Formats: sequence, C-alpha cells, structure tokens
Amino acid sequence: MMLTRRYSQGAIRIRDIAYEENLPEKFLELILLELKNARIVESARGAKGGYQLRRPPAEIRLSEIIRLIDGPLAPFGDAEQLRGLITRDADHRALYQVFLDVRDAAAKILENTTLADLMTKPGAGSGRRSGKRKKGETSVLPLMVHAGGKEGHD
Repeated sequence: MMLTRRYSQGAIRIRDIAYEENLPEKFLELILLELKNARIVESARGAKGGYQLRRPPAEIRLSEIIRLIDGPLAPFGDAEQLRGLITRDADHRALYQVFLDVRDAAAKILENTTLADLMTKPGAGSGRRSGKRKKGETSVLPLMVHAGGKEGHD
C-alpha cells in the first residue's frame, strides 16, 4: 500500500516499506521480487534506490496481484476445477455450484478494484506504523501468501 500512497515520490527502500507496513524485510523482499518479475514494480539501485510501481495505481488490479502471489482468487479452487466437479459429481453438484458462484463474485470484485481504488475507500488511512502487533493479531497479507499457492488458475 505504501508504494501506492507514495506513487509520485519515486523509489522507496525496502527497509522503509517494511517499517511502515510492519512486515519482516525478508518476507517483503520475496513479495517484491515476485512483483518485479511480473513487471508490477521496478527497482532502482543506489543511494536513492528502492522499489516503485511500474504503472499508475489505477492500472493495477487486485486480481493481478493476488493471482501472482497466491494463485486462484478464491479458497475453493480454480474455476475450471470447480466446473469439472459440477459436471462429474452429481451428489455434490449444488455445493460446487455455490463454491463457483462465490469464486466468481470474489473474482468480479477483485478484477474491478485497483490499487488507486483502495486509496479512495473509507478507512484507507495514512498507513503510518502504529507499533508492533499484539499477540495473536495478524495482517491480511500473510493469510494470502502460503507455500504452494500457485497451483491452478481461475
């Protein structure tokens, strides 16, 4: 989010992003590397080096980032897999159809929401670091990133 908030300010150091977003630097490095390989962010070297968005925030959709980092958009599997189950498994067809409907609704929202939209929604906030998380408190991002999450497609 910091790269979106500071889009017009140029490259931002990983250390600064990690501090403000309250994320471990090593974890952030992995995410930024994936985003760089997908040409969503670019890096700059040197004293003023760091990372910045490659495109305006209004051109980057949440669906693009989530698919890159976590694979399918919904926790129920990818759309093609669900369609296959609907066709093959008559006993559970209705359940799989609900899963597909949920997946399609989530995909529609994520495909129609850009990083810029997140800055204009209520509660977007300043992004300033509010201190360490309390025990048991977590952010959404670690829930989205897990090992082996790139299997399948939407």
